[in-house]
Amino acid sequence: MSGNGYRDYFGVLGVDRSADVDAIKSAFRKLARKYHPDVNPGDKSAEEKFKEISEAYEVLSDPEKRRRYEQFGQYWNQASPPSGNKGYADVDFGRYSNFDDFINDLLGRFSGQTASGFGSSVGSGFGFSGGFPGGSRSTSIDLDAEATIKLTFSEAFFGCERSLSINNEKVQVRIPAGMKDGSRLRLKGKGNVQAGTGRRGDLYLTLQLQKHPIWNLDGETLRADLPLSLDEMALGGPVRVAIPGGEATVNIPAGTSSGRVLRLKGKGWPNQNRAGDLLFTLVLKLPDRFSTKELELLGQLRELRSVNPRADWLNQAQIK
Repeated sequence: MSGNGYRDYFGVLGVDRSADVDAIKSAFRKLARKYHPDVNPGDKSAEEKFKEISEAYEVLSDPEKRRRYEQFGQYWNQASPPSGNKGYADVDFGRYSNFDDFINDLLGRFSGQTASGFGSSVGSGFGFSGGFPGGSRSTSIDLDAEATIKLTFSEAFFGCERSLSINNEKVQVRIPAGMKDGSRLRLKGKGNVQAGTGRRGDLYLTLQLQKHPIWNLDGETLRADLPLSLDEMALGGPVRVAIPGGEATVNIPAGTSSGRVLRLKGKGWPNQNRAGDLLFTLVLKLPDRFSTKELELLGQLRELRSVNPRADWLNQAQIK
């Protein structure tokens, strides 16, 4: 706090003034874990720091209080009728039965969102002791847990089931078809367990899609390069191609140039409404070596060629 009584709440939490609610909540949780009394027993400076970050979170997480704070600065709390709130510098911890009640009071409506900082740890908790009447030494700040599941392209496309071990409990997870990289699933009541009360949070799963050697996903569109021989591109005709779940036949137009795109509607990535499209980019694939006969025929083709493919290009490419 500065000499004039102004407290920079953004600086206290270590966030930019443009930070949104999620960033503010994440910063608060990180600092709360660092400074709460269980981690720093008997450390008065840590206790004061904990109260300071709690006060900052209370103000910045409330849209109306934040608006007044940004508008009136140190006088923000005088810009509206007194609410009786003393601020967390003078919090009476005795009115909370345990630390979890205090955190829930702070987070309020935000308690339904996931907290950052848990990484892929399933079953981890965060302890607190002392300061609250009847407080438990294993009370957790956030009972929600997070984990990451890696999926192959096939598993994500068709859906699958996974068996997870969470707090020594086997849990079957159904992954719906059409999940994408970064998709999240919530398993209600499968998070961390609060010792002594049996309360349990939720488990949030983040899906990580492994790369495929051929296919690339763009929204609901599946993309792939389709290699073609010289005669296939020149003469055209039907070509068998791989698609998710099997094969299909596509017709290559005669005289096709490399880079042309063919579309198969409804054969792409599945979603709730309809599947996306599948796009093939046609690519000329020449052999590493030509046979003597092939070279002979290519030589004849060169003699017969009546069009210079670079005629227009030579004129347009001039830089003068």
